[in-house]
Amino acid sequence: MKFMKIAVLVVVILVGAVLVLAAMRPDTFKVQRAAEIQAPPEKVYALISDFKQWGAWSPWEKKDPQMKRTFGDKTYAWQGNKEVGEGKMTLVEAVPSSRVKLNLDFIKPFEAHNTVDFTLQPKDKGTTVTWSMQGDTPYFFKIIHLFVDMDRMVGKDFEAGLANLKVAAEK
Repeated sequence: MKFMKIAVLVVVILVGAVLVLAAMRPDTFKVQRAAEIQAPPEKVYALISDFKQWGAWSPWEKKDPQMKRTFGDKTYAWQGNKEVGEGKMTLVEAVPSSRVKLNLDFIKPFEAHNTVDFTLQPKDKGTTVTWSMQGDTPYFFKIIHLFVDMDRMVGKDFEAGLANLKVAAEK
């Protein structure tokens, strides 16, 4: 009986510690990666600003080749497997050869609303591309972020996407 009380007390303390640690996490997150591409900003911009070109470089396109895609004038919606989920991107700002800003709305596997920025800076005979995503971190996700490193998880996809973008743009 005494062991059971101690075990319950330990579990309560551990759960309490997780909840307190989660409460201390930031209210927002940002994931960012950059790459040097040996192609002019105009060529890189064309691959990013046109959703129909994403198939050439997006890491998520390769995770689910059977993904259902719907293109609008300034939107791209998808429904895919558990790795890519379901969501929609909306082009909110496009500055030729320098910036593309998107609203990224996930529906599945969880609801989330983030902002994505691509900035392009001419460098020598190429372009420095910076890809970032930022958004709010609701309390539930703060708990998850204690156990899952968002920067590492999404950052790997950004790195793969930038490597694919480099190949596509340098052709």
